[in-house]
Amino acid sequence: MTNKIEITLVIPCYNEAANIQKGVLDKIGNFTNKDPRFREVIIVDDGSTDSSRDLIVAYLKEYPQMQLIKNNHTGKAIAVITGIRKATSSYVMFSDIDLATPLEETDKLLEEIKNGYDVVIGSRNTHREGAPILRKIQSVGFIVIRDILIGLKGIRDTQCGFKIFKQEAGIKIIDNLQVFTKKTHVNGSSVSAGFDLEFLFLAKKLGYKIKEVPVTWRHVENKSVAFIKDSIETVKDILRIKYYDLRGKYDIKSERKS
Repeated sequence: MTNKIEITLVIPCYNEAANIQKGVLDKIGNFTNKDPRFREVIIVDDGSTDSSRDLIVAYLKEYPQMQLIKNNHTGKAIAVITGIRKATSSYVMFSDIDLATPLEETDKLLEEIKNGYDVVIGSRNTHREGAPILRKIQSVGFIVIRDILIGLKGIRDTQCGFKIFKQEAGIKIIDNLQVFTKKTHVNGSSVSAGFDLEFLFLAKKLGYKIKEVPVTWRHVENKSVAFIKDSIETVKDILRIKYYDLRGKYDIKSERKS
């Protein structure tokens, strides 16, 4: 059995022309080009209406490890799911395109993969320096709601957009999703926290070993984040997860071998 780690990096994108023009794809391309563990970078464009797609295409010749998948606009969750399904590496990692957590933090996650964990998630420090006060209140509120309704106790930060997992585990998890197979169209930006919650909820149901690792994080102002809209959407998704759980839709056998 080889210990070689090969990674597919999945980057969801929706109307990110401003960030791309600031050089985020140069940072992603240069970092992954120098690190042989990154076999491919899959950028999934979620039906952008700005110049994102054209800007991305310009990078494909410069960074041959990059590829672009053009989705219809169905939300960030479906973009990530598309990337997981297209991945050809033994491990899949996803990161937000704004690089709020720099890719240099990758080794912190990989250390726990080497220690036998199936899913390793980045965790922002609890005070979340630079984040608006409403975001901090929202974070605390969601922890309370999700722990009451769907568990996940022991996981402090489910929403940091910096995660890595075994590809076979990722496929098994998304094959059992209930909430995020139902959405076929969204209006405007859709960055509900519900996908991360359902993903980790299923990971626990399937018996996968999950590790939370503190990483560097900086708040990046993002116009695609709408506090009230995203809050309502997330609460609805949590209630859907609970509903499907009560109906036995998540009654699945553990995949973890003892």
